[in-house]
Amino acid sequence: MMWQDAVFLCGSVFSLVVLVPTLRDSMANVPLGTALPSASIGFVYGAAFFTLGMTMSALGSLLTGLMWSLIAALRSPHPYNPTTGSESASTDASAGSSANAQPHAD
Repeated sequence: MMWQDAVFLCGSVFSLVVLVPTLRDSMANVPLGTALPSASIGFVYGAAFFTLGMTMSALGSLLTGLMWSLIAALRSPHPYNPTTGSESASTDASAGSSANAQPHAD
């Protein structure tokens, strides 16, 4: 392993460690406009590193792309995500309406 391979691997491992709390937090809400490009970059970098013979860097980048893909699937608002459905949106909308407002005790 050349030293550049180790440097890129360390960067990928750091990214993975930083992204784990986002994946574990059920309240996290990451836009698809952030998660999908980041996942794509991870996969493209992984392929590029692999063609350069930097297999450890390639593995780290591919795992980072996989992590961003999981975040896109599980922590991004979209119609197929079971954790962000229209049910929660309607609950939030009704909570802010004036029809349900309680009078102030001034």
